Amino acid sequence: MEVQSKALLYSICTIAFFFPRIVLALRTLNSNPCDRTALPESHTLRSDQLTVLINGYSESRIPLLHSIAATYAASSLVTSILILWGNPSTSPQTLSQLSRNLSILYSAGAAITVHSQQSSSLNSRFLPRQSINTRAVLVCDDDIEVDRESIEFAFRVWQSNQDRIVGLFARSHDLDLINKTWIYTVHHDKYSIILTKFMILKNEYLYSYSCGGGERMRRMKNVVEEMTNCEDLLMNFVVADEAGTGPMMVAAERVRDWGDPRNEGKEKGKGEAVEAEPEVQVGLSSVRRGRREHMTRRGDCIREFHRILGRMPLRYSYGTVVNSVGEQGLCQKAGKLMLCDDHQLS
Repeated sequence: MEVQSKALLYSICTIAFFFPRIVLALRTLNSNPCDRTALPESHTLRSDQLTVLINGYSESRIPLLHSIAATYAASSLVTSILILWGNPSTSPQTLSQLSRNLSILYSAGAAITVHSQQSSSLNSRFLPRQSINTRAVLVCDDDIEVDRESIEFAFRVWQSNQDRIVGLFARSHDLDLINKTWIYTVHHDKYSIILTKFMILKNEYLYSYSCGGGERMRRMKNVVEEMTNCEDLLMNFVVADEAGTGPMMVAAERVRDWGDPRNEGKEKGKGEAVEAEPEVQVGLSSVRRGRREHMTRRGDCIREFHRILGRMPLRYSYGTVVNSVGEQGLCQKAGKLMLCDDHQLS
């Protein structure tokens, strides 16, 4: 084990020497992430940019990860990108190659670091990190592609609502009056949960999640471990409990969700079976589980969090923030009713 550790350390040092903008970062894993003296002071954090935390797990998604990282790196509002690799079985050679490739392809953009996690725990994606020097963090998955304009718009919305979670994918909790129990669901007119597919929140909430809350928080994080799911629900509990308000959903111009099980996949020849894309078949929290089972398990999490906490902090929000406002009035043009802003082509 000692020989392997020395070999890995030598590999890391070699990468850091030849590719200084991208490093396979393991040095912070042995330190105490809850040591406030080792973290940047809040008044020193930048508020004009954000840090992106991409959760990575499956090697089959690495090509997609390249594309996603490129989009974030190209934005002037992103100061750095941390790829949090949560699959301990991935070889150091594979991660080293990932680091080298990202360094070569995206050296001109925001700095990118690959952090190899010690375990596959979903709680690790919310660990405080010394390298985060911004007030805002964007937590996202490795299978969500968002256009740059929408990323920057979501960040501007967050800048005016820094105590809230801002994101693109919303869900709801609800009370099943018949069975007298909390459930996880989707409402078309309200929401109380933003998913970690894409969420922006303030840096301080990482510390609250990982280091605060005492025994109750420890027990709730154990639920996440047991379920291999629900870390996003627990973060929504944490933020709603501190802020006393619900999240905010923003509209995006273009979002591609490669991991959604409703993707139909690539078609083969006539009469052959259709296989799902490899990006759909992998993942950590809901791999190959049916949608109904997934919803049930997350309802179980909400009930457990409520039981342990002793209260329900989640709050509903209504409506979606949009990037542009157009005319909604109808006018008659060339014998047709159309939006007044629309131009009739001859």
